[in-house]
This record gives sequence, structure tokens and C-alpha cells, in this order.
Amino acid sequence: MAEKVATLHLPGQEPIELPIMSGTAGNDVIDVRQLGSKGYFTFDPGFLATASCESQITYIDGEKGILLHRGYPIEQLAENSEYLEVCYLLLFGQRPTEKQYEQFKQTVTRHTMVHEQLIHFFQGFRRDSHPMAIMVAVVGALSAFYHDSLDVTNERHREIAAYRLLSKMPTLAAMSYKYSIGQPFVYPRNDLSYAGNFLNMMFSVPTEEYIVNPVVEKAMDRIFMLHADHEQNASTSTVRLAGSSASNPFACIAAGIACLWGPAHGGANEACLAMLEEIGSVERIPEFIERAKDKDDPFRLMGFGHRVYKSYDPRAKVMQQTCHDVLDELKIDDPLLDIAMELEKIALTDEYFIEKKLYPNVDFYSGIVMRAIGIPTSMFTVIFALARTVGWIAHWIEMLQTPGQRIGRPRQLYTGEAKRDFPTTPRKKG
Repeated sequence: MAEKVATLHLPGQEPIELPIMSGTAGNDVIDVRQLGSKGYFTFDPGFLATASCESQITYIDGEKGILLHRGYPIEQLAENSEYLEVCYLLLFGQRPTEKQYEQFKQTVTRHTMVHEQLIHFFQGFRRDSHPMAIMVAVVGALSAFYHDSLDVTNERHREIAAYRLLSKMPTLAAMSYKYSIGQPFVYPRNDLSYAGNFLNMMFSVPTEEYIVNPVVEKAMDRIFMLHADHEQNASTSTVRLAGSSASNPFACIAAGIACLWGPAHGGANEACLAMLEEIGSVERIPEFIERAKDKDDPFRLMGFGHRVYKSYDPRAKVMQQTCHDVLDELKIDDPLLDIAMELEKIALTDEYFIEKKLYPNVDFYSGIVMRAIGIPTSMFTVIFALARTVGWIAHWIEMLQTPGQRIGRPRQLYTGEAKRDFPTTPRKKG
């Protein structure tokens, strides 16, 4: 018996006692699973008040602006860790020892190459294909090349698939970019870091040496880290739902990429950059602020506010400093940063933004950083998918390890036609 219960009174029925479950942190959850046997479902479009699973991976307190991975605040991880260490943390639950971490990095590094036949797979796409379209197809196709580890009930198979996805995603992402601009694919290098290797595969060419800038490398690593996981968002929930049917891991991650492609999800930083370009100059900001406040005007300020965070996005604080570091290092005088800084200043002082809790989020800065590095906007969501893969894998594994896990089957409130008879008379001619 739960220590706390909620009593539900339904017409013509005995009261139903629903257990109230408490987690380590966050809101209590009412267990409504028994309602189905009583002839009732709950109605919650968009899952605004529904916990779809139990998880130990990531916790967000949107009111206080807190993001924890396995209990560690994202600010501390960004300051004292690196992306692959966070990957280990998400996958295995604990910070690795020095020996464990070196072994983990070595394993990831030595599996970054992809099957050579995948090169021919890319050639089936038009050159102007969106990189996300390529990623959805190519990641899903990995199951045709690595079908020796597709038994999702086998713990060793799950581990192998996890390493393969984490290792090969930067390679596939860089290949999708190189293909779109007509340049030859660049093979991964084992002497570079995870972020440095990605940058080299993105920007090096056979005709000259490419030296990875350590400031840019750190910024790229931080972008990966800040997007590694974000609890039960749309794409993560998609991966879990796909995985609940025992689909192979590559298909599940491809489903997550497809969901992430949506502009309301993974395309937010691209939309933010487009908004800054539309504003054009600091002098025009007041005009656009007034338009944003006008309910009848279709213009919206992108990069402000968040579905979860009702205060300052903790990732945005980290990304803001990273943004300055990159621009200072590369000596880039980007007018978009001036616009972004002025918008941020207004958002933190204007009563309209404060009342509606529209604080800058991580997308507000990440788009500017990637633009400065030289990454085209079409690749923004691809990098998001690359970074988020480890979170998807961690949730996929956790779901499969949950006792009594069943295939996802949401219910509905049916409002269509009631039962009716189909006419037995033939249709009239003409």
C-alpha cells in the first residue's frame, strides 16, 4: 500500500483509491493504471500532466531552472567534465574512474568508422537533400549493416549497439554535410577527441592540413554536452515508444531523429538565428518587441521561454559564456550577437517578459556559436541529434530493463460518428 492515496469519486461507483507515488525530487504522481479496468481513461493531450515512465537518468525543475544528470547539476558538469564523461554517466549511472573512462574513450574512438558500403548508400540521395533527411535514412539503415547485435533482450547486444551509435553518429553527421556540399568524405582519426574528430571530419579537405582550434573544440564539446539529454521530451518519448515494441536500436534512434527534425523541437536554434537575421539591427529591436507583444501579429521571438523552464534555462548561462569565448577567439564581429545581447537585456528587465517568464533558452546562443564556427543552419538539428543520441540510448536501455515493461498504447477520447449501418442499396449513377 502507498503511504498516500487520492480518492476518486465516480458516479454510481464505489470510491477508488489511487496510490500517490513520490520520487526523489519533483511532483508527486497519481498512479491511475487501475482506471482502465474501471472503464475510465485519463485525458491529457500533449502529456502536460502525465508521467509516462519512471526514470533515474535526468531531472528538470523548470520553476527553479535546475537540470540534473544522474544528480549532477549541468553547470558543474559543463565546468568540470567533458561530453564523453557525461555519456558514461548517463549510460552507466555513475561517474567513471580514471581507468573506466580511458577504456570507454578508447572503445568509442576505435569504432568511429562506418561500413564502407554506406558510402554507396549516400549516393542515392540528391545533393540538395536536407542533412536530416539523410540522417533518418542512414541511421535506420545501420541495422542492415550491423545485424549481429539486434537482440534487444540481450544485455551484451544492447551495449554493443550503444557503443556503435555513440561512435558512428559524428561520422555519419559529417558525411551528410560533406555529401551536401560535394566534398569527399573525411575518415575519422583516432588521435583526436570526440569533438575534435567531428570538426576535422566536417571542415578538413585532402588538399591542406586542418588544425583543430582548442577553443572551438571546447565549444563543440560543450554544445554536445548541453544537448546530451533533456528528460522526457518529444524525441526521447518517441524513442521509448518505438523501443517498447522491441524494435531494433537503430530504428528507435532513427525515429527519435525524425521527431527531432520538427521545428518545434530540434529546429529551435535554427529558427532563432533566422529571427535575429530578420530583425537585422539593434535599432529595429523595439519594433519587433512590440510586434511580439501583439497577439494579432504572427511574429514570435524565438529562443525565449521553454515548455519546461519557467526561469532562466541553466544551459543558456553556460552557452552564453561559450558564445563570447568563441567570438573573441575567432575575432568575429557578428552583429547578430549585438542583437542577441540587447534582446537578452530587454527580456530580463521588461515586465512583459518577466510576467510571462520568457527567459532566454539554450537555443538563443547555440545557433550563434555554430554560425561562428562555420556550421550551416541546415546542420544545426543534425548536431542536436548527434549530441542527443546518448540520451536516447540511455532511456532506451532503461526502458528495456524496467520490469513488466509493455508496449506503449495511448488511449483516446473518441468523438467521431457513433455506430451506424452501411447502406445496402447501390449508389445512384451520375
